[in-house]
Amino acid sequence: MSEPAVATEEQPRTGRALPRVLTPFAVPAYRLMAVALTCGAFAYGVWTVALVWEVIRLGGGPAQLSVVSTAGAVGVVVPALLAGVVADRVPQKLVVMTVATAELVSYSAVALLSISDLTRLWHLAVVSVCIGMGMAFYYAAYSAWLPAVVPASDLLAVNGFEGMVRPLVAQAIGPGVAGVVVGLASPGWACAVAAVVAGVGVVVQVFIPRTPVRRDLSLADDRRVRGVLRDMGEGVAYLLRTPWLLATLLFASVMVLVTMGPFEVLVPFVIKDRLGGDAGDHALVLAAFGIGGGVGSLAMASMRMPRRYLTWMNLVWGVACLPLVVIGVATSVWMVAVSSFVLGVLFSAPMVIWGTLLQRRVPPGLLGRVASLDFFVSIALMPVSMALAGPVAGAIGVGRTFLIAGVTPIVVAAIAVVWARLPEDEIAHPLG
Repeated sequence: MSEPAVATEEQPRTGRALPRVLTPFAVPAYRLMAVALTCGAFAYGVWTVALVWEVIRLGGGPAQLSVVSTAGAVGVVVPALLAGVVADRVPQKLVVMTVATAELVSYSAVALLSISDLTRLWHLAVVSVCIGMGMAFYYAAYSAWLPAVVPASDLLAVNGFEGMVRPLVAQAIGPGVAGVVVGLASPGWACAVAAVVAGVGVVVQVFIPRTPVRRDLSLADDRRVRGVLRDMGEGVAYLLRTPWLLATLLFASVMVLVTMGPFEVLVPFVIKDRLGGDAGDHALVLAAFGIGGGVGSLAMASMRMPRRYLTWMNLVWGVACLPLVVIGVATSVWMVAVSSFVLGVLFSAPMVIWGTLLQRRVPPGLLGRVASLDFFVSIALMPVSMALAGPVAGAIGVGRTFLIAGVTPIVVAAIAVVWARLPEDEIAHPLG
């Protein structure tokens, strides 16, 4: 049976009864996408906490968690460029469903291993690699799929809603549930919860209509290797000749290098070793970050696109990292939680602009590849950050490590704004 087409043109509306952030729900296909997105985000949020405490259950410390986290980061980086080529050639629904199914299998495998007390560190590293690879393919495909489902005028609202749901569910509700389940039972049973919810998301995705690739594939090189390399080259060429894109991604790569490792690897041990906390406290900190992200995204989605959107976006990202300095010297869990909340607010609001910016200024036929380049360039140094966090903190101290993480991005953001002449670009290309 053929799947129904999805209308992508702006539909006449008799009135705007819904708040701005909810207008995309007038599109039936997007309602299903939102449910599937929520299920996937919840499952991943449970997994992030379960993974940390499964490593700790096995007797691991910061170095062992760095190994597992680095494995996941490598999984994300390695296929990122290929993921963009696939997203611009294969119907994106098929890619998204394949990733969701792989995540379901991964969560189920770790649940069975943990409950049976058969888990080894290398098991977690392998599963982390698989989930990381799935993230790379998902991001490129979903980014290219979304503008084919909802009208362009609703993209800011969509990115705002999803920017609210992802942190709220993946970093607040999911980790909160995981903390309770780990405390009452074990990390393995938390993985089982993630698997069940991920399975619901896969079922929902079956009913989402499939949209065609928004690219004339008759002009694409159909030779396997040369075609892939040519597609990648087209994406890279677009990146290099587009200053606002290049400058922002280079800034993001530095920001990830100095912040991702400390937040992901060191925070659990700050809570456990310095502050005497447990899985519940870790979940609380992640929840604070997620709630902050939801607040920031919702606020951004309820506003119009800023006139100085490029300058505003980059500078707010730089300032957003300052709460990491407080985490480095925190003397109580509540200080870490409040800092995480502020970090979430200031980090997520610019993300709404960034997603909309890609979807509105990048040509549709290049969007999958540019999205994958965004994913690749901005996280290419993530494995390095994960690997260095533990050793660097051991060498110079946790406080100094967080100080560097909090201050460096502000300087780099200012350099990016000036070097790429972002104020002139945003005035020449208004998105209001």
